[in-house]
Amino acid sequence: MQEQSTEASDPYYEARRAEIAALADRCGPDDPIPTIEYTEQEHEVWRLVSGKLAARHRSDATIEYLDAAESLAIPQEQVPQLRDVSGRIESLSGFRFRSAPALVPFRQFCSGLADSAFHSTQYLRHPSTPFYTADPDMLHDVIGHGNALANKRFARLYRLAGEAAARAESEAALQFIAKVFWFTLECGLIREQGKPKAYGATIVSSYGELNHFRDADILPLELKSLADVEYDISTYQKVLFEADSMNQLEDTVGGFWETCDDNSIEALLGESVC
Repeated sequence: MQEQSTEASDPYYEARRAEIAALADRCGPDDPIPTIEYTEQEHEVWRLVSGKLAARHRSDATIEYLDAAESLAIPQEQVPQLRDVSGRIESLSGFRFRSAPALVPFRQFCSGLADSAFHSTQYLRHPSTPFYTADPDMLHDVIGHGNALANKRFARLYRLAGEAAARAESEAALQFIAKVFWFTLECGLIREQGKPKAYGATIVSSYGELNHFRDADILPLELKSLADVEYDISTYQKVLFEADSMNQLEDTVGGFWETCDDNSIEALLGESVC
């Protein structure tokens, strides 16, 4: 895609991203999150994207997400220090950030969630494509996941996902847990005031996703139906799942993650094929 080749053909951007990633690489799980001296260009990307997203959230994000975002109060004028955002989230829900050089393997990612820690990048997307990123960046991690993690109910779901992944022994079980995570905490919707509203991090952190999510085939949140749907992280989702309330999301997804194991997932997947 053009956006990906832009990053690859910009040696300054590549070097800058590698510089920030190297700081994360040297950072242990219990070490302080590195402080980054962001450039004016990076601050401008943050201002542009966070301002546009905040305006859309008022009409397209769920009440729980909006309330959490208000409590967290992420700065829009400049790139915040991840350490500062982490401290604020920890005071609100008990979760915290860990610095990550890039996208981490799902099992490692979930190990952090089980310990109330979310792996977050500290680099920003390429300035030529402020509303698109091929990989998760700090805008996605902080605005998408960080705001949700400031809410104790969402934070509990993240923690349960991590604990479920820790119990999973088979690759099939782990992949299904990842699929449930994708269709909920990454791309999930809740019906509010007669309309689908977004809480999933991939949607609320992407101006393009916010423009397109209501064009998807929106299905009621049901694990057996979800098992039969494939997803593609490189494009807008053709199918999304909508809970009828936050309570239903907690009962359906939280209840599943709280008790699932290889046997129960195998049985559920077997039923979905029948």
